[in-house]
Amino acid sequence: MNQTTEATVGQRPTEAYIGRKKIYPKLAHGFYRKVKWAVLVVTLGIYYLLPWLRWDRGPNLPDQAFLLDFANQRLFFGPIEIWAQELYYITGILILSALGLFLVTAVAGRMWCGYTCPQTVWTDLMILVERFWQGDRNARMRLDNGRWTFEKIWKKAGTHISWLLISVATGGALVFYFRDAPTLLVELFTGEAPAVAYAFLAIFTGTTYLLGGIAREQVCIYMCPWPRIQAAMFDRESLLVTYRDYRGEPRAPHKKGQPWDGRGDCVDCKACVTVCPMGIDIRDGSQLECIQCALCIDACNDIMQRVGRPQGLIAYDTFENVEAPVHLAHPKVKLFRPRIVLYSLMMLLVTGIMAAAWMNRSSTDVTVQQDRNPMFVKLSDGSLRNGFTVKLLNKEHHGRGFQLGIAGLEGAKLTVVGFDDPTSTIKVASDNLRALKVLVTVPVAMRDKLKGAATPFQLIVTCAENGDVTHHDLNFRGPD
Repeated sequence: MNQTTEATVGQRPTEAYIGRKKIYPKLAHGFYRKVKWAVLVVTLGIYYLLPWLRWDRGPNLPDQAFLLDFANQRLFFGPIEIWAQELYYITGILILSALGLFLVTAVAGRMWCGYTCPQTVWTDLMILVERFWQGDRNARMRLDNGRWTFEKIWKKAGTHISWLLISVATGGALVFYFRDAPTLLVELFTGEAPAVAYAFLAIFTGTTYLLGGIAREQVCIYMCPWPRIQAAMFDRESLLVTYRDYRGEPRAPHKKGQPWDGRGDCVDCKACVTVCPMGIDIRDGSQLECIQCALCIDACNDIMQRVGRPQGLIAYDTFENVEAPVHLAHPKVKLFRPRIVLYSLMMLLVTGIMAAAWMNRSSTDVTVQQDRNPMFVKLSDGSLRNGFTVKLLNKEHHGRGFQLGIAGLEGAKLTVVGFDDPTSTIKVASDNLRALKVLVTVPVAMRDKLKGAATPFQLIVTCAENGDVTHHDLNFRGPD
């Protein structure tokens, strides 16, 4: 498809698609900028340091506090151990995270995006590095618009090398979550790490460099779905970064000594635009691109202080307050609104369900897979036999013994392949899974007791250590 069109003959071709205009956010100073610095330090500190925290779980167990041990199909979060069969807990955590995001958005808009979103945090870090090498907004613009000199080359090179080092550290920190961090660090430098570790390190490095250093605001505008959803999350009582046009209009430049009669407080300095990492003008109203970072508030407050006008021309405010006949300088937050109550109750419900599931969590997990080919075997004496693969998962940190039995299938005989006595104690090592081949046979004299093609019965697993019993519902297959 051609990317140029001509409106009329003789006119210059115009671009059908507007290319990206690079944004040069200026360094803001003020309360919200300090909050963002603090959040950046805390979140990055947690991310980079978490894999190095230790947690003593006893012998033969990893001592890394937070470990995604995919090799052994389990996750460690401090004292909590989650097996692959218990991933519904992770589902619950994700649901809580989503509801928490909805709740925060209902109260204060895209506060998550403006302060704690990984894309925002790493973009802030990349801009900080760029500012270190190339200077603030005007210096960076002059450098980009100037000729390629030695100064420009070494400043650009220093910027991109620093970005790559940050990206490598980011990718390295992430792979440390999947294996013992000190061991993997040594293996990475000695070339002994698994190939998959190097592959994912390269992927994470490339994506961090591309998204945080190069793409920046493009990720928030075009790749992230949240801006399209946020409008359904907040209402007229939500606190949003807002330009109070009732105070600022009509706007015009202002010189010292001029009266303020007949005009608004906005001096049209565009300070709010120059500090915006998204490059938008908050005075145009609520926009999809706005991440509610509040840097425009800091910039505007600084200007208002200089010209001797009250601060708060741009502030966290509600649609209800802005459109009210009487405006409040500090609007109150109404927390008891239907959607906030709904999100809170849903979070409490999910938390309660997860807590109840955890309190009733069994230290033994039984998985049974019935043979399907053939579904049943008719023996020479006329009896019927079904085969099952039984997997016993011992979640305790010490070995345990188990005994198998059946109930609800009159006259049936249970056989565990490899054990002469069906009542033998089957040993399962600590934090381990053992697969057994189990045969259930119904003698010919009891075939008339079967209920058609599928007769329900139970496999009973008893822990020899404490007598805990686990029941598993099964069906015995036979001819119609």
